[in-house]
Amino acid sequence: MRTKTLKKNKINVVTLGCSKNVYDSEILMGQLKANKKEVVHEGEGNIVVINTCGFINNAKEESVNTILEFVQKKEAGVVDKVFVTGCLSERYKPDLQKEIPNVDEYFGTTELPGLLKALGADYKHELIGERLTTTPKNYAYLKIAEGCDRPCSFCAIPIMRGKHKSTPIENLVVESEKLAAKGVKELILIAQDLTYYGLDIYKKRNLAELLEALVKVDGIEWIRLHYAFPTGFPMDVLELMKKEPKICNYLDIPLQHISDNILKSMRRGTTKEKTTKLLQDFRALVPEMTIRTTLIVGYPGETEEDFQTLKSWVEEMRFERLGCFTYSHEENTHAYTLEDNVPEEVKQERASQIMEIQSQISWELNQEKIGQSLRCIIDRKEGPHFIGRTEFDSPDVDNEVLIDASKYYLKVGDFVTLKITEAADFDLYGEPV
Repeated sequence: MRTKTLKKNKINVVTLGCSKNVYDSEILMGQLKANKKEVVHEGEGNIVVINTCGFINNAKEESVNTILEFVQKKEAGVVDKVFVTGCLSERYKPDLQKEIPNVDEYFGTTELPGLLKALGADYKHELIGERLTTTPKNYAYLKIAEGCDRPCSFCAIPIMRGKHKSTPIENLVVESEKLAAKGVKELILIAQDLTYYGLDIYKKRNLAELLEALVKVDGIEWIRLHYAFPTGFPMDVLELMKKEPKICNYLDIPLQHISDNILKSMRRGTTKEKTTKLLQDFRALVPEMTIRTTLIVGYPGETEEDFQTLKSWVEEMRFERLGCFTYSHEENTHAYTLEDNVPEEVKQERASQIMEIQSQISWELNQEKIGQSLRCIIDRKEGPHFIGRTEFDSPDVDNEVLIDASKYYLKVGDFVTLKITEAADFDLYGEPV
């Protein structure tokens, strides 16, 4: 039996899932630090907080496995307490309490004050924008809204995150100024839906006005837009992108599918014709823009014909960046009432076919960059290379530029101009100019 010692608690925050969870963990850690608590991100600590994801089956599995791993450590006496927060906990709290009772406490996505209390800390309202960032020092995520009002049939996010709630512009400016003071040069704007920003508090789509305020923040050199819903996209944002050098020529717009039958069943509020026109308008307004999208294959009722429509359209649109997921049948969503009737191996085969087409498109587009000089930010050194990114690439999901570290010394966090010398499917190779 262990004797109690007066050792100082150290809180280890473990983050699973998307960039919005990374942001939430950073806010939690900022609050803990302000309460004079010792806190680490994915390090060693005797108290563990697991920020879970509950979005699709793979993510849920990873979250459950991580909880079980730390509960075993608790039972073995390696850690003292285990707390669970985030989307999985919001969505399945009663089930989790029953199945994994050895967790000290479960908290939902909106229960930060309660979680802090359990950790012996007070929630400090005055800490607008105070966070302990966990990303490389040169970029940070800026969450501009929480929740979602869209009715997409396949998505459980409104169940876990609630209704759309925009953060006021002045708070986001304060937060950005604090990030810039710490050396952050790139803001990656995230929300469940950027397109909807401002409708709840300003009674109009106000993303352009927010961007106008953020470009004035000294020290911020790049602003990148992630997760914009296609329906009702505010086109004044593109006018701003065109004339404001700080706004990256980049837009992440998850389109999910293109067959009219599937779009209707998905409750996306658009059609193939409208979506194609929207993308054509984007390209006409900002020809140099990189468009990233994500697609879902194997949705209930997706026929071979629907899939062929999607395939041809991907070939035709030539997206610069594209990710493809297999459909996950999520309880309490509208699509859960449909029969999940596309076999798993067919889903996987369809996803592979889409990614094969995309890999060829990406290779061809990358070949065109050979000989060009591009402004890049250096994110890190990895093995024999420094790793940089162009304004057309977001961290973790997009292409990277590799620079030979045995020939050139570069400083992480700096902007450099690189001449592209070689190109593969998804990566470029460059040399400082």
